[in-house]
Amino acid sequence: MSDEARIALLIDADNCPAGKIEVILDELAKYGVPNVRRAYGNWKSNNLKGWEEVLHDYAIQPIQQFAYTKGKNATDTAMIIDAMDLLYTQKLDAFCLASSDSDFTPLVMRIRANGLKVYGFGEKKTPMPFVNACSKFLYLENLGTLSQTSEETTTSPQRKSAKELKSDTKLVGLLRNAVEACMLEDGWSSLALVGSHISNQASFDPRNFGYRKLGDLIEATGLFEFERRGTHLFLRDKRAAKKPAG
Repeated sequence: MSDEARIALLIDADNCPAGKIEVILDELAKYGVPNVRRAYGNWKSNNLKGWEEVLHDYAIQPIQQFAYTKGKNATDTAMIIDAMDLLYTQKLDAFCLASSDSDFTPLVMRIRANGLKVYGFGEKKTPMPFVNACSKFLYLENLGTLSQTSEETTTSPQRKSAKELKSDTKLVGLLRNAVEACMLEDGWSSLALVGSHISNQASFDPRNFGYRKLGDLIEATGLFEFERRGTHLFLRDKRAAKKPAG
């Protein structure tokens, strides 16, 4: 019997580009197996032609949803109803919602209240309440194609400079609080524990700032000192290092 986490992937085809499906599935493979794969939309619409071309290639089930009332998003409603059905009828470990629509924020909070993780994928226009509600949220603009090399990824134009990172008070506060919370008696904190603390506290991924790894992002801020101990990396706030002893 497989111990891999079972994930339900629900795609709002109206608000998610078909060209990103490969990298979405590749990312989800790090967390488990997307056994349920569904894409919602009005498949009679010409706007979804791009999705029609990839549905069969990636074993995604198209769910037809007509726009019964002009101005109302019937696709959102269908996804929410299906998600609740899956939550109570299937043995799942996590959900993945691919959309840039904030209407799913209450759904995410409801799923997480049941102890399941929710991975979100959307464009940078996604409202922050939806982003913050997810266990982990990734901006599609920061996810390249699988054919890109690591060098191309690390030199992405989305990478934030040290000045930009330092001016992001929310980010700086998150990092400093996590480092302090994981501090050992000698004043240093394990990078691995800091990463776990941040993941438990907020929807966070260093790639949203243009960095592949958390350590690279923290180092780029210039606010922390690093020390390697064997195979483990430790860090501390530079402000603490400047404090006089005693």
